Amino acid sequence: MDNRNLLLAVVLSGLLILGWDLGMRYFYPEADAAVTATAAKPAAAASGAAATAPAAGTGDLGADAATRKVDLKAALASGSRVAIDTPRIAGSINLVGARVDDIVLKDYRETVKKNSGPVRLFAPEGTPGQYFAEFGFVAGGVRQPSNLVWQADGAKLTPETPVTLSRTDAAGVTYRIRFAIDKNYMITAEQTASNAGPAAAVIQPFALIKRTSKNATLDQFVAHAGPVGVFGGTLWDPHSYDELAELGGEQPEGAASWLGFTDQYWLGALVPGKGTTDSAGFRSLGDTLFRTDLLYAAATVPAGGKLTQQTRLYAGAKDSRILDQYEDSGITYFGKAISWGWFEIIEKPILWLLRTLNGAVGNFGVAIILLTVIIRGMMFPIAQKQFASMAAMKAVQPKMKEIQERFKDDKQRQQQEIMQLYKDEKVNPLAGCLPLVLQIPIFFALYKVLVLAIEMRHEPFILWIRDLSAPDPAHILNLFGLLPFAVPEASFLAIGPLAVLLGITMWLTFKLNPTATDPVQAQMFAIMPWILMFVMAPFAAGLLLYWVTSNLLTLAQQSYLYSKHPQLKAAAAKEKAAKA
Repeated sequence: MDNRNLLLAVVLSGLLILGWDLGMRYFYPEADAAVTATAAKPAAAASGAAATAPAAGTGDLGADAATRKVDLKAALASGSRVAIDTPRIAGSINLVGARVDDIVLKDYRETVKKNSGPVRLFAPEGTPGQYFAEFGFVAGGVRQPSNLVWQADGAKLTPETPVTLSRTDAAGVTYRIRFAIDKNYMITAEQTASNAGPAAAVIQPFALIKRTSKNATLDQFVAHAGPVGVFGGTLWDPHSYDELAELGGEQPEGAASWLGFTDQYWLGALVPGKGTTDSAGFRSLGDTLFRTDLLYAAATVPAGGKLTQQTRLYAGAKDSRILDQYEDSGITYFGKAISWGWFEIIEKPILWLLRTLNGAVGNFGVAIILLTVIIRGMMFPIAQKQFASMAAMKAVQPKMKEIQERFKDDKQRQQQEIMQLYKDEKVNPLAGCLPLVLQIPIFFALYKVLVLAIEMRHEPFILWIRDLSAPDPAHILNLFGLLPFAVPEASFLAIGPLAVLLGITMWLTFKLNPTATDPVQAQMFAIMPWILMFVMAPFAAGLLLYWVTSNLLTLAQQSYLYSKHPQLKAAAAKEKAAKA
């Protein structure tokens, strides 16, 4: 019977490992596969109605005309540009179409390599990574062409020097867009239409963001990527790019507080001004292209009259402190552009503590270790109760074995007698699980902080660990890169030193616990550390660092508490002697 149970446990464990590997490959495909998968499905929409006709309820800005592919350097070499220069971003505004289509983020590199260039967020239309914002007007129900050339009154947009673009149409209406920018990532566009013509004009200011999904990060259950916004005071982020492509478009219910597209670490979003909006929504344009439209209500501008509308554009990193500052200034739930989820109440304090510790020691890896020490210290009183429960469990184990032998053919009666024994001896078999239960939300919250917090991106620890938010890059199977083959990141074979340490330390902690009376449970506990080693290997290195440190502290706590409960130590020694 025991052999059958052992075989069953091994088979189930193998299925878990293989199933986890397949799941990781599905939810976390490698970078090249991710791009292909993201690009393939929306491309199918190019031949459907969604690619050529506006989706219901997404306004009447119409579908964009097809554009030719262009080289990034060639597009940026055009002389029709106004430079952007702030402490955090650099780039330019395209005078053709009044587009903000060139933004790089000074504070962040593309890769962990120190000589890699800054992250490019916005790029001109037609380039491989096209992603831009456009501001314009609908006059007489017709969207003005995007190839019109505007005149600028300055050569550079900085926090100290705003720039105004202007042009006049054949009817005598002068359009102006005054751009101002703060020291972070927010651009303010004030759109004005002054009617110097003989007749009234019906005008609607609009703003849009258009992008390709080819360079988008994957939409994950912990980090949403795709269309996002707050409508009617509620966060709206139900769709990935693939799902939006299948729908064709969607206009969420309620007034828009902000709307745009989010990646794991970056955000491009429009923040409407005080004017009444005609429509605000999202649409698929086919060929992996997507757009969010913000169209204001039509207004009649009489001869000699003027219309003014303000819209803000956020184009930058999802730094929680910056987003929260904008939220405090009046942008509803702007901080929820980061997918904190239900555990936000735990995640933000953990992030604050990590920032504080990093400010003291200058290394986020050391900060994670110190965070673990603090958490374990706070849970030490609970650990004492856990060991008291373990001691009580040890004391009643002989009686439990007697009951199991007496009622081995009547499992129901056996369970009833054991429960009565717990009641008579005032033993709670679940008390030992309390520290683990309490750690689950902390563990998940730390995982989300490592995945979502921009502060953790590309943060090194020591030696080979150059990014705590990414999996351990060293792999045992290729001798840490010395052998001439690569191990796929999402493979269950990608076992790094941190995962091995996790398995060993978890095995040691299980060895110090009382041996389970049920043979199947004992066998499962024996192989569980090695299952966890495979399961956790693809996760962020910082998460494994936390768990390994927690296990080492658990071993230290167990050694100390064994000295306070000699009956546990004696029972453990007796068990070992019996096995020997």
